[in-house]
Amino acid sequence: MKHERWTRRALMLLAALAVTLSGCTTYVTSQVTAFSAWDGGSDATRTYAFTRNPAQKQSIEQATYEQMVASGLATQAFRQVSEAQAPQAHYLVGLAYGSRMDQVTVAQPVFYNPWPGPYWGPFNPWGPWGPYAPAYVNQTYPVYTHVLSIRITDKATGKELYNVSARTSGDEPSLVRAMPYLVRSALADFPMANGSVQVVKLPLEKNGGAPNETAVPPPAAAGLAPAPAPAAPASGAAAVQ
Repeated sequence: MKHERWTRRALMLLAALAVTLSGCTTYVTSQVTAFSAWDGGSDATRTYAFTRNPAQKQSIEQATYEQMVASGLATQAFRQVSEAQAPQAHYLVGLAYGSRMDQVTVAQPVFYNPWPGPYWGPFNPWGPWGPYAPAYVNQTYPVYTHVLSIRITDKATGKELYNVSARTSGDEPSLVRAMPYLVRSALADFPMANGSVQVVKLPLEKNGGAPNETAVPPPAAAGLAPAPAPAAPASGAAAVQ
C-alpha cells in the first residue's frame, strides 16, 4: 500500500511537471522546405490571385488563411487583384493545409525509497536512490503536427515557380492558432533556393501571432487591392540551414 501511494504521488508530480514545461515554450519552431524555379521578376509584375479547389471556394476557413498569406506576400511586394480582375494577374497562389495528431509514449522514472535517511550521502554504496533503483512508467502524450503549403504558378503558362511548405509540431491542437506562425515561417526567407530546408524559430506571442491576421482591404477601382498592413517583421525569425 505504501509503495502504491508513492507511485501515485510520483505520477501526479510528473503530470504537473509536464503542464509546467508545456507552458514554458517561448518559440514556435517550423521546418520549411522549398522547391523553386523563381525567376525574380519586378515589383510591377507581382500581381496575383488566389486559386481554390472546389472544397475551398465557399470556405470561411480558406478565406481566413488567404488573408494571412496576403499580408505575408505584401511584405514581398506582391499585390492581390480582385476576382473580377483575376485574368490580369501574373501569378496564381494556391494553399494547402492540414493537421494530424499522434501519440508519443515516453518512459518516465518513478522513484521509490522507503528508507531514505541512512542511504543518502556521498558515500552511499547504493547510489543516490539507495538500494531501490527507479521504476519506469510509460506516459503517453498527444503531439499535433500542422502543415501549410503555398504554391505560386505562372498564370499564363501554368508553370510552377515556387512551392514552399512549413511544418510545426507541439502541444497546440489548433491549426488556426498555428497558422500565423506557419505563414511567417514559410515566407521568412522568400525566395529560398531550390530544394533547400531551413528551421525557423519565431517568438511565441501572447496574441497568438495576431499581427498576421490583418484583413485584406476591398479591391480598389483599378482592380488592385491596396497592400495589406505589413505582417510582423520576419527579422524575429532565426533560420538555420
